[in-house]
Amino acid sequence: GASVEVRQLFFNLPARRKFLRSEEVEYAHIEHYVMVAALAHPAVAFEFFKDTRAVWQLPAVKTPDKLGALRERLRALTGSEEKLLPVDFSAELPEIAGEEEEETEAAGASAARFAIWGFIGAPGVSRTRRADQHVFVNRRPVENRGINFALLEGYHTALMKGHYPVCTLFIEINAGEVDVNIHPSKREIKFHREKTVRQLVAQAVRETLLKYHATPAVEKPAPKPPPVIESAPEPIALPGFSKAVIDWPAASPPSSLPALPTLPPVVVPAPVVAPLPALTPTPPPVMAQPSPLLRVPLRIVGVIGRLYVVLESDRGLVLLDQHAAHERILFEQMVRRLEGSGPAPSQRLLLPETVELNGRDTQFLREQLPTLTRLGVGLEEFGERTFLLDALPPFVRVGNPRRFILELVDELKAAGQSVNAVRLGEHVIAKTVCRHSVKANDLLAGPELENLIEDLRQCAMPYTCPHGRPTLIEMNFRELEKKFGRSQ
Repeated sequence: GASVEVRQLFFNLPARRKFLRSEEVEYAHIEHYVMVAALAHPAVAFEFFKDTRAVWQLPAVKTPDKLGALRERLRALTGSEEKLLPVDFSAELPEIAGEEEEETEAAGASAARFAIWGFIGAPGVSRTRRADQHVFVNRRPVENRGINFALLEGYHTALMKGHYPVCTLFIEINAGEVDVNIHPSKREIKFHREKTVRQLVAQAVRETLLKYHATPAVEKPAPKPPPVIESAPEPIALPGFSKAVIDWPAASPPSSLPALPTLPPVVVPAPVVAPLPALTPTPPPVMAQPSPLLRVPLRIVGVIGRLYVVLESDRGLVLLDQHAAHERILFEQMVRRLEGSGPAPSQRLLLPETVELNGRDTQFLREQLPTLTRLGVGLEEFGERTFLLDALPPFVRVGNPRRFILELVDELKAAGQSVNAVRLGEHVIAKTVCRHSVKANDLLAGPELENLIEDLRQCAMPYTCPHGRPTLIEMNFRELEKKFGRSQ
């Protein structure tokens, strides 16, 4: 209820006013600040006016469910119907040895607690900019490059190249773990354990995406049977339904109506009104998590363009990219083999190939030999700078194996040394399965399409190909009604 009035803000610094941007730019800055403040505090009502015109009138969301309150505020601010997945993750930070451990213990018992909650976009929901990423640390809107990289790491192959996730996330951590004195605006922050926080954020995003597909579909209640009509009218037999014309006789009003008998008046006793019980406020309904598309029944309708499979669900129309879907299936099959204890299956070459490399590539490839063996690539040293290639994975079909090894070295070097062996293998597999999966003009029969959909259901991340492109696109009945003008 307090009112603050500011006058002569630039009375001693008139030059500062000259450096202000245009009116629209400054308005955009103010609008963004009001948005992040409203997201940080859904329990507070906000009204935003521009030139006496109401831009936002956000009522206070009174509910103990923090995720439900945030979803309601997001709907009021954006008005979009994008699929958002709830994030609710907590973990214990590892103990710190030395002087930092004493400072952490002195800060309180909550120093080792880390929690992150909010919403992230479902697989396929992304933007070409980071404008829709809102991150808060202890209810403070912040910017941190480590968190940005953690989001990309969490989505991994579920995000298209050049796109960024959509999220509104709240991180709760002890204040002693955060340094806000990085920039005068206090927006940019640093964590004392930057690497640990980054790993936990990526883990929270990854687990949420995996849990989304593992969630069983919510069964809808059976529709009520139609009311039984005791005396149904006799059906009209149509001679032909193609050009059937029914001539209904015009009803002529009767010339005279019989007089109705006079009925005695009916005395209705006054009803006895019982006192109503005290009403208790009903809590707002909990927003149900969207059901995964592959967890609902799908019926194959046909194939268009020898690429897109048309499916029907109880929610509307579904399009499946057979090439992207097969990519995801082959990718996860090879990754599971790579993560296993034994090596992946390989096929011996009829004539082994010798590959000679320079000094740097030789040293790098020598360090990656265990990873290549697990991938099914039979490669061993055959001299000081020469390697002998005698086996390749069955899914690799190349006419020039030596060129394949050279490209493999370039891909491994581009992936970097900071990732684990599985990640190096994923980068190679994602490029390889693209060449050997079902192509656009490959005509598949009905049983093959059914097996493709069933194999896709068994994947951990079935809604994008390894490159981040969507495998399925859904158009619900509401969107169809809008396109045909049946609803506004």
